[in-house]
Amino acid sequence: MSFNLKYKTGSISTKKRIGRGNASGWGRTAGKGHNGYKARSGTKARFHFEGGQTPLMRRLPKRGMKIFSKSYRYKNYYQIINLEKISELKSTKIDLDYLYKNNFVKYDNLPLKVLSKGELSKSFEISAHYFSKEAIKKIENSGGKAIFV
Repeated sequence: MSFNLKYKTGSISTKKRIGRGNASGWGRTAGKGHNGYKARSGTKARFHFEGGQTPLMRRLPKRGMKIFSKSYRYKNYYQIINLEKISELKSTKIDLDYLYKNNFVKYDNLPLKVLSKGELSKSFEISAHYFSKEAIKKIENSGGKAIFV
């Protein structure tokens, strides 16, 4: 079984041979125009280069928080959970380990903050690093306990 596979006519063109004399149409300056930076060998301008004009990124004012500023470095990171999620749980004793094992929080090493969105149907004993004031009221009104770790 033999196949006669061929490229479609006109789909393959020969490589443009530049710098091979004026008769080729690409002689003398070889398509690089007359003199200048881009006519030299080994040139490639930086993509943000604007021909000597002050680049855009240097013209814009510098504002906002730097990534490694003091406020960024010492920011308090914590994860949150609302009371409506806690009311779905079966256990009455809730802490960070329990929530982590049941996939209610993502990390077991970040502090936990309980927020007040939702209502509690039964009493819970909740251990967390932070509570909102409204969350503490709702927990205690339902007969539960808010324990700071």
